[in-house]
Amino acid sequence: MRAGFRMILESAGDIVVAGEASTGAEAVAAASALRPDVVCMDVQMPDMDGIEATRRIIADPASSPAIVVVTTFDRDDYLFDALAAGATGFLLKNAGPEELVSAVRVAAAGDALLAPEVTRRVIARFAAATPVPSRENPSGGRDGGWHPPSRPSEGFSRDARAEGSTVRPELTDREAEVLRLVAQALSNAEIARRLYIGEATVKTHVSNVLQKLGARDRVAAVVYAHRRGLA
Repeated sequence: MRAGFRMILESAGDIVVAGEASTGAEAVAAASALRPDVVCMDVQMPDMDGIEATRRIIADPASSPAIVVVTTFDRDDYLFDALAAGATGFLLKNAGPEELVSAVRVAAAGDALLAPEVTRRVIARFAAATPVPSRENPSGGRDGGWHPPSRPSEGFSRDARAEGSTVRPELTDREAEVLRLVAQALSNAEIARRLYIGEATVKTHVSNVLQKLGARDRVAAVVYAHRRGLA
């Protein structure tokens, strides 16, 4: 599988595969030594699973790669535990070669991405604000697993008051338009093409939207858009 991924990514022309790892512990060591921009992480691996490896890589202040979890298992516990650990993307191994290449490019650009199969589940889980069963805590609850934001400090800032507030940030017409497209899971490049503006301009609009919403990341902004009927 790794050999196949390497061939696909290197054939893209603008991607260099810096290294490979066959276990979670090797992945942590390789990330520390090689300082990659993007890590494609499996979940089930010997000696340390990909969720823990992701958590340790993100915790290393000297290394700041974007981590895209690529797994065969379309399971909510893997999905939400990966996001909680700090992954910026979740892709299934049945994705086509062009999707893998696109995922790495999107992650390298600082954007988050989710496989289309799981995007709606993430939005629904955030919006419901209910506990998600995890591998450590199958019944859910606040003592284990991933939890959607239920307090102002989780996902949104206190000023945004994402839960149940009537406060609406003052977005410009263009920012609102960009937010709607972000909520449709479009990348910055796709938004730029749709609106006939530069990708750098899109990044500026997205940054302004996140700041005004008090949103930690694009996922939180997507949730806001769906809650407010903007998507």
